[in-house]
Amino acid sequence: MQHIDWAKVFMPDTPILEIIVRGTVTYLALFTLLRIILRRESSNLGITDMLVIVLIADASQNAMAGAYNSIADGVILVAVIIGWSYTLNWLSFNWPFFERLLSPRKLLLVDNGKMIKRNMRKELITDEELMTEVRKAGLTELQQIKVAFMESDGSISIVKNEKE
Repeated sequence: MQHIDWAKVFMPDTPILEIIVRGTVTYLALFTLLRIILRRESSNLGITDMLVIVLIADASQNAMAGAYNSIADGVILVAVIIGWSYTLNWLSFNWPFFERLLSPRKLLLVDNGKMIKRNMRKELITDEELMTEVRKAGLTELQQIKVAFMESDGSISIVKNEKE
């Protein structure tokens, strides 16, 4: 019969402060990269939500599979990840400064029927991708659009001209 070292399973073997620092630096670095680079790809799933899912999956997998020597290491890391997600969401909800910092502003893509090519290039949106969204909105021509924006979640919203 095999002996299970319960202390090894449940007691952290990595210093808790090290786990917190590693989790914090990783979370904030990935959040910053995703906030800057992957605006369009995040679409309806917020960056913090996507990041939490990925990091929790990795941290909990390591805890379950034994990459850590104790379950407590994985649980502490998951708690750090969830804590940062909650903290950033709380800060952006309570203070406009953090909302502006943590959530990208909407980006004008069409103004009075004319594409804003500079902004489309910035987000790597092709004419065809934009026209796909125009058709999804039930329109066939850019001239029918008053404004179209890429929203902070990566989706495209379209406001029709009143005269149409």
